[in-house]
Amino acid sequence: MDQMDLDHDLDEPLTVEMDSDRSRRLFPRIFTNHSSRSLSPVLMDSLPNGTPTSTTTTSSTATSAATAAAIPTAAASPAPPPSKLAHLTESLKLEHQFLRVPFEHYKKTIRANHRVVEKEVSAVISGVSDAVDSDCSKDDAVNRLTSLVSRLQGLKRKLEEGSRVENLQAQRCRTRLDHLESADAENLADWNNTRLKRILVDYMLRMSYYDTAVKLVESSNIMDLVDIDVFQEAKKVIDALENKEVAPALAWCGDNRSRLKKSKSKFEFQLRLQEFIELVRAGNELRAITYARKYLAPWGPTDMQKLQKYTATLAFKSTTDCARYKVLFEPKQWDILVDQFKQEFCKLYGMTLEPLLTIYLQAGLSALKTPYCYEDDCTKEDPLSQDSFRKLALPLPYSKQHHSKLVCYITKELMDTENPPQVLPNGYVYSTKALEEMSRKNNGKITCPRTGLICNYTDLIGLLPERTQQSSSCTFPKPIFGSVVGDMYICKNA
Repeated sequence: MDQMDLDHDLDEPLTVEMDSDRSRRLFPRIFTNHSSRSLSPVLMDSLPNGTPTSTTTTSSTATSAATAAAIPTAAASPAPPPSKLAHLTESLKLEHQFLRVPFEHYKKTIRANHRVVEKEVSAVISGVSDAVDSDCSKDDAVNRLTSLVSRLQGLKRKLEEGSRVENLQAQRCRTRLDHLESADAENLADWNNTRLKRILVDYMLRMSYYDTAVKLVESSNIMDLVDIDVFQEAKKVIDALENKEVAPALAWCGDNRSRLKKSKSKFEFQLRLQEFIELVRAGNELRAITYARKYLAPWGPTDMQKLQKYTATLAFKSTTDCARYKVLFEPKQWDILVDQFKQEFCKLYGMTLEPLLTIYLQAGLSALKTPYCYEDDCTKEDPLSQDSFRKLALPLPYSKQHHSKLVCYITKELMDTENPPQVLPNGYVYSTKALEEMSRKNNGKITCPRTGLICNYTDLIGLLPERTQQSSSCTFPKPIFGSVVGDMYICKNA
């Protein structure tokens, strides 16, 4: 099998060979076309125990039913609350990166080992052919064969090391599958705690806090659940680019050329352009021309306009005041390369461009964001009262609240028909439950916790929302300051 065939095979969707009952219990649709060499996650539509969700297909339902029939003890156990099961199902659908990264790393190792074998075996075969064709003495032939044997012994050592690395990476894939399989409604708190640590480690690694991330991983014993080695590979390239060196980045492009070509990446072209600019900056015009003919000319058919722009710097030099060419010599070009590498790296391994922590925080903030959150009198209990969270939520849409809701300032409980709101004479609203308890403790007296107003319980006015087809209305006297929003009467703070 040649290199192109191998790259083609390894770029196909990854699958994994595993026990059929266990795989069906894990995710009915997570694997297809079992193969002993590769692995491929797809959309997870069911729970780890095989319970189908409302969106599970007929085949998934049938598989889950067959598994349930094969394990009668599972049916005898009490069913977890539906809300917890639904929450767990939605959580597992977000674990694509958790599975994809080690699988991609595993594929990369297989490709690298194959290239080593192909190179060494080709060299040995060529050496044997030369020895056969050449008219050499017996001693020379023995020396040549001895050299070839030594080379094969070196190949054997490399293969043993490569096999060890492959086994470790395969074990990491297995550990992550086992971790997802262990998720259950009963141990959801512990599982979420481990998940939170994984998310924090991901954030630390992306922000270059490597030592802190390693300490958290070691103290939590989650080494196989995080991707420290993958990010350390990226760190070497990033550090080199920050030091204005392109060699490690070009080597990374060479190792992943087939994948980058398939995604139509221009990262290697940008590296070559930057190296050309550095030659021009140093005044080595002849070397720059030679370099352009060797490395930049092949990109001409697809990027001629950009190529012409960069080669024009031979005439304008690095000291030019022309804005069109001056920007090409600015230090920020290296920062652009760093950002571009991060994007290509994340795309290659199936990672999200943003840290997982940011994604999860924004998902939660989008459910909490309202126009009131950005007002000066926003309650301190609201996360969006903090500037850091406000900045994070700034590009997010407001939460869609079809019906207004009131939360009691005292008990922090929702005010509804079971616990209706009551209005004090000063216009502040509290829940009936909180005011009744306060009245019992103070002989029928009510004290507003925000203004100190004291009144009798009989002075309170109840708010009972009455929905109509055209607008919302409430049973209360008009003099109360407030406005109707949705189906509830919201009193403004006096």
